[in-house]
Amino acid sequence: MTTDFKTLWSSCLEIIRDVLPEAAYNTWFAPIVPSKYEGNVLTIQVPSQFFYEYLEDKYIDLLQQTLHRVFGSGTVLSYRILVETENNLAVEMRGVSKAPINNKKPKATITTKVPSPFDRVETSDFNSQINSRYSFNNFFEGESNKLARTAAEAVGMNPAKTAFNPLFVYGKSGVGKTHMCHAIGSEVLELFPDKKVLYVSAHLFKVQYTDARRFNTINDFINFYQNIDVLIIDDIQELSGLEKTQNTFFHIFNHLHQNNKQLVMTSDCSPMEMVGVEERLLTRFRWGLSVKLERPDIELRKTILKHKILTDGLTISDEVVDFIAENVTENVRDLEGVIVSLMAHSIINNKDINISLARRVMEQNIKFEKKKITVQKIQDVVSDYFSVKKDLIQSSSRKREIVQARQVTMYFIKNHTELSLSQIGSHVGNRNHATVLHGYNNIKNLSEVDRGFKADLESIERLLQS
Repeated sequence: MTTDFKTLWSSCLEIIRDVLPEAAYNTWFAPIVPSKYEGNVLTIQVPSQFFYEYLEDKYIDLLQQTLHRVFGSGTVLSYRILVETENNLAVEMRGVSKAPINNKKPKATITTKVPSPFDRVETSDFNSQINSRYSFNNFFEGESNKLARTAAEAVGMNPAKTAFNPLFVYGKSGVGKTHMCHAIGSEVLELFPDKKVLYVSAHLFKVQYTDARRFNTINDFINFYQNIDVLIIDDIQELSGLEKTQNTFFHIFNHLHQNNKQLVMTSDCSPMEMVGVEERLLTRFRWGLSVKLERPDIELRKTILKHKILTDGLTISDEVVDFIAENVTENVRDLEGVIVSLMAHSIINNKDINISLARRVMEQNIKFEKKKITVQKIQDVVSDYFSVKKDLIQSSSRKREIVQARQVTMYFIKNHTELSLSQIGSHVGNRNHATVLHGYNNIKNLSEVDRGFKADLESIERLLQS
């Protein structure tokens, strides 16, 4: 193509700008930088992973039609994603558009093919299926995962040369088992590039085994796996009840272990709790170290949140971080999901990220029990916060500090209860509904122009939730 691709991209932007509201265009398309155009693949640089996912979800049809019109049919869209780390280093990630242009399959620019048990490959051509985004650098340590993380690092630095062979990691969904698997694989590949490392889910293993039986290639299947140096199998519990698959894995396990190869497995329960798995396999699972990944404790949750916030380029107050960490307790995925949702709500609705928004997002997206906040609790918290006696809030005093405490009380009662304005007034010195509405609006408007007062409201909110 003789025309400069950046000029063509500018033409795309002109078309897109004509059909989108200015705010949407400035938010989602103005920051895009055309990076490269080779072999019908247009690569664009976007600021974050969330940015890429949002484009794919909301604007892919518009992008398809525009690229087809300007660049021609068969054009494939690729993304270059830059993420700022704590050390201000730009980390590049890549993604390919999930949707084809002009209803044609895009040309592959990233290989995600799982190694076939029937292909003989050299180490240099071997696809380990390790996601380098997951490393020990971003697998943060806390009391809940210290033992597991220490053992995993030892395995990564000295595969098959520690007492942790096999390493069996178990825990509930979302606590970091898969991240740990990839971190081990990444460490081995970096320190021992000549080793064959393979990450595979138990589900894929059993699918491959079924295909091998169907095509009478079991020997090739076993030979492939017996040549792995570090075999990492995720969610091994999925082999439960599959007698023939377990029998084949038993022989693979024995061969690898006897030949000083490293095995790493994860499960949602300990070997002692597994059902439908042969005892001889369970015995081998217990040969090395079985270690549980607990739910992240609050300090670890805060660390994870702050890293996610930094990575996505957000600004979120410590009060909001603390609120999320205190209420999202089950797993890491929920923590990261809340941050992504907050980013979306903030950008799309042009709103600051505060505790009120965080609570709404959490109620919509995760299992979050909204604490019942009573009128009595609101009155107690506001009274203590402003050092104003409750009977003065109920009085007819017009002193500035008392009026403000009274209106703040009205504001939080309206936000946290289903009471009508008249009912709220009856709890605050028998005021009428017009007085309550005036007080509520006064507090709302003041919080939008006075940062100090807004901080006071957020502090009170946090006290109400505690």
